[in-house]
Amino acid sequence: MLRSSTKYQPFLGLKRPSNQFQFQRSLTGSNILPTNRVRRTFLSAAFSAVRDAPIKVLEKAANADPSNSMKQLQFLQALTDRYPAAAVRRFETPGYSYCENSFREYLRACDLTGSEVKNFKAPPAAMAAAAETTAANAIPHGQPPIPQMNAAPPPQYQQYASNSYMQNQMSAGSSNGTSSSRPLYVSMGESGGWKSQAWKTGRILAVTFIFVTAFGAMLDSQGLGSRLPGSKDSPIQQSTTSDKRFKDVVGVDEAKNELEEIVSYLREPEKFTKLGGKLPRGVLLTGPPGTGKTLLAKAIAGEAGVPFFYCSGSGFEEVYVGVGARRVRDLFEAAKKKSPCIIFIDEIDAIGGSRNLKDQSAMKMTLNEMLVQMDGFESNSGIIVIGATNFKQSLDAALTRPGRFDKIVNVPLPDVQGRKEILELYGKETKLDKKVDISVLARGTPGFSGAELYNLVNQAAVKASVEGLEAITHEVLEWAKDKILMGAERKSAVITAETAKCTAYHEAGHALCAILVEGADPVHKATIMPRGQALGLVAQLPEGDQTSRSWKQMIAMIDVAMGGRVAEELIFGAENITSGASSDLQQATRVARAMVTKYGFSREIGYVFHSGDNGEEQSSEATRIKIDEEVKRILDDSYARVTALLKDNAKQHKRLANALLEWETLTGDECRDIVNKNRKPNRKKENHRGGAKGDTSILSGLGKVGVATAARANVE
Repeated sequence: MLRSSTKYQPFLGLKRPSNQFQFQRSLTGSNILPTNRVRRTFLSAAFSAVRDAPIKVLEKAANADPSNSMKQLQFLQALTDRYPAAAVRRFETPGYSYCENSFREYLRACDLTGSEVKNFKAPPAAMAAAAETTAANAIPHGQPPIPQMNAAPPPQYQQYASNSYMQNQMSAGSSNGTSSSRPLYVSMGESGGWKSQAWKTGRILAVTFIFVTAFGAMLDSQGLGSRLPGSKDSPIQQSTTSDKRFKDVVGVDEAKNELEEIVSYLREPEKFTKLGGKLPRGVLLTGPPGTGKTLLAKAIAGEAGVPFFYCSGSGFEEVYVGVGARRVRDLFEAAKKKSPCIIFIDEIDAIGGSRNLKDQSAMKMTLNEMLVQMDGFESNSGIIVIGATNFKQSLDAALTRPGRFDKIVNVPLPDVQGRKEILELYGKETKLDKKVDISVLARGTPGFSGAELYNLVNQAAVKASVEGLEAITHEVLEWAKDKILMGAERKSAVITAETAKCTAYHEAGHALCAILVEGADPVHKATIMPRGQALGLVAQLPEGDQTSRSWKQMIAMIDVAMGGRVAEELIFGAENITSGASSDLQQATRVARAMVTKYGFSREIGYVFHSGDNGEEQSSEATRIKIDEEVKRILDDSYARVTALLKDNAKQHKRLANALLEWETLTGDECRDIVNKNRKPNRKKENHRGGAKGDTSILSGLGKVGVATAARANVE
């Protein structure tokens, strides 16, 4: 027998090796021959727990009935087979009833673990000789000696510890290590450290991840994964029907009229097929973002009462090559089963863009599959594909040819009547004050899409709720509109009186020109309240929708832009003008150059269109020089006109600037009353410090001109 000094893990008080080497000792030789190496990982620990489950059941039964010798014997036998050291400690623990066979299991466990048999006083000579012979044959050079059994067993087991019994056990070679034919196997523990365990665990996790990824890719490529049309995680969703109707879509009457025939076809297909006619298979909705293209598609499905498949163009592509084409096939196969139905693909330019040789093969495969499904050998009667995009010009020509997306419906921004209808629709969902004039709000929001109008009403509703109002007033709606158009007010900004005065005269020059110059858009609001990156601004809104502008209107735009710089020069002198007019000069120059190069408004250049942003890409050197001279002439003439205008109306200019210093923000009507009628606003003044705001003491170290110049850098 051999005593082992390895490290163990606990089980019923037993410590087992975590990483094991198995060794073989021959009783006839002194060499220790290593055999296979056993590695223990967290998976093997889990399997070990499963294997130990029967032993735990036997332990529970033995502990429940200590006087039952048969249960104790069964538990000892199981322990000896797997955990002999635990069997030794179990037998030596008092309080349990054992039989002859139990003592035999104890001796076998002692033999396996090299433990001493307790309470032997003087072993017989024959037994001692056999033990010495066994030890001499079993112990190699340098190993510790095998302990002798030198104590007698307890009285109840004396009869089993007789000389004849021990000799028979030793001579029979019933245990490993008792003869050359039954060598002793010893498990030696190896402490691998946390780095070794982390490396093993990492390898197992990497292999598991690769396997799961490959398995998922296989399922997805075969169409057996969880991303099929209609599944929870699928980018292609199916709705049995839509709850939207044409009455829910307002402001785009022309587009609705064009789509009514699709609804008629889906309701009564025989009406169109009896004369041999066929409805277009695809309808392409184009227009700016937020104009209601998706809402129109849902309304078509709702009016027709047919199933509705909807997805995004980007939802077809993933990291796996060929998945996009497979999903297109799955989509049309699912649609065929629900025919007649509607397939709506939002942002179709993601997969339908123009093809070229540098495109990835996967992108070409997806588009090619879409082309085949829409107009291939197989007929998809009863399936209408509706696509929506903001970039019609980017679509492949094969996709928009007759037979595929051959019906194109433009969904433009709503006009003033459309904006009024949209605001009334959203107003029904909220609580508007009775004094709110929707027509005024509609005229003041040119260029707003349906989504932006919804955002305006929603922000006004939130503002009214915060202020504790019972309804959404016109003032709150105007606040929301100004916030969207001009940005949020910076009420905490630190503004000195000098800076406020410079800003007030600058903005008053813009407002005065907008009021007095013929052809200029009406003033909507003038303010010196900082908004965004500007210290002040003048907002102009046209009376109606502008589809084109005349020469007079463009000249008026240039004059209004020049009003700020001219006002600074007249009030503070040429040496004190600031950089705040940079954006005004940029706008004036852009309009003047467009007049010369794009619109034919210059007799010197002629009625010629010059391409490029600056209009000089395909022009000769002499022509470019003439264009620059003509642009400069238009700007110089405007500067001279505005200078004369502000000098002639110096009193009105001063009254308007002082009113801005006191009230900070003036409406368009208030500006016109001050200039034309010398009538001040009939409301409480907002500022009594000459326009100064915040704690200006921190700016006391700067000079007056330095403060004005530094603060005016970002003025619009």
